[in-house]
Order: sequence, then structure tokens, then C-alpha cells
Amino acid sequence: MITAADGALTGKARWLRIRPDAAVAVGRGLPWRAARRVLRVVGRRFLGTITHAHTAASVAALTFDDGPDPGSTPALLDLLRRHGAKATFFMLGMQARRHPELVERVAAEGHCIANHSFDHPRFPSLPRRERRRQIRQCEAAIAPYGRRMFRPPHGLQSISSRLDALMLGYDVVTWNASIEDWLDLPSEQIAERLAAQVKPGGIVLLHDALYDAQTPAATNRAAMLAGLEMFLARSDLKFVTVPELLRHGRVHQANWFVRCDDDWAFHDPS
Repeated sequence: MITAADGALTGKARWLRIRPDAAVAVGRGLPWRAARRVLRVVGRRFLGTITHAHTAASVAALTFDDGPDPGSTPALLDLLRRHGAKATFFMLGMQARRHPELVERVAAEGHCIANHSFDHPRFPSLPRRERRRQIRQCEAAIAPYGRRMFRPPHGLQSISSRLDALMLGYDVVTWNASIEDWLDLPSEQIAERLAAQVKPGGIVLLHDALYDAQTPAATNRAAMLAGLEMFLARSDLKFVTVPELLRHGRVHQANWFVRCDDDWAFHDPS
């Protein structure tokens, strides 16, 4: 169920409604394959991560991580306004604290603001107290505009860190389209990747800043902005915030547990 206030799923309530018979069935000797299926369904329902929406509507959601940044976020906001697009900004608390005027502008122009931690650590490697501190500090920095949606830095998440977000009242939102704009890609290639990957109901991962860029050249967001402009000029999709997208169809929740970079090779967000 999606709340009317902020479009977030009522995760804590779902957690309290876990049926004990599912766990008992696994313990009473279900065949291993059947037990795995049960566990995947239970995990997806109660600890699932939002990756996209199933919808026939021609809508999708652009999301931007690691900002706000005075060198790129204003230009991005101008670009989105030119194309009538709305987006969701997963902000770092340290950046929001440094640039409150940009936080205010993003909110004033009708975009959604969400939580991306305070300073971008790898959550599975942190103790629980520090994970919760990261989320709460970012929450304070983006107040009063922040929605109760969280995206873990680097997309890394363990069962324990997912539980922390749940207990703090957050839904976790990742993506189903990654353009890899942290690489030093030309604008034409970024536009091509967007056209190939972005489908109705999709949530797109992009960055209006890069907290820890793999190459110094990638910190320059000019190619991303130019590629995005090319794509928006050609696309027939309407771009909306994540909460609005989730109202257009059935929310897809995946088993998203990636504890370290090596786990990406085995990641199956189904």
C-alpha cells in the first residue's frame, strides 16, 4: 500500500504482518528448491527494494545521486524545466548542508528529494549505530523537504542494513536502468544508453555530482547533461518523480542484497 502523504510503502506495517506459517513450512521439511522460493517471496514482500513499476503508462523516473552541487545541479534543473520533466534527487546530507539554497530550489521546482546518507559510506561495512546515524543526519539536512525514501550508497545493501532502513521508516529505492555515467563517456553514448534502457515504469540511475569518481574526468557532468538533453528531446516518455511513478502501476520489489563490489557479478534483482 502507498501512503497518500509521500508515496512511500508502509514497510514497517508489512513487517509486522509476516505470517508465521511461511517460516514454519520451511522448517518442516519443504524441499530445498521450494523452501528457497518461499524465502525469496517472503524476503521480497517484507524486505524488498523498489526497482521500478509495472505500468502501461508512458512514464518513467529520472533519479540523480550525490548532489546537490553548485557546478552542475542548477544547469540540470534548467534542463529539466526546458523539457517539462520532474526528477527525484537522492541527496547527500553533507552536500545539502553546504548548499541549502539548492535544496530549496529543487523542492520549489516540484522535484522530489530523498535520502542518500550523509557522506556516502558503504553501508554493509558499517556498524548499525553508524548506519542509522548516517540516515538521520541526512534526514535533518534535507528537512523539511525529504521523502522517506533511501538509496544506499554504491547500491550496496545487506539484510541488516535493509532492516535499519525499515526500522527508521524508510523504503529503499534503487533502479532498473543504470547508464554508468560515473564513467568518462561521451554524450552521444550516454544518450544511446538512455534510449536503450529506459522503458515505461523504469527508474533511472544518474548523478548530478560524483562523490568518489573513478576517474577525475568523470566529475565533469557536462557530458551527462548533454546526453540527457539529447535523450529528452527525442523521448516520448513523461518523466515524473518516483512517488508519482509508483502511483501509475504495481510496484516491483526485488531481493537486492549486494554486500560488496564483487557481489555485483552474482546480483539477480528479481
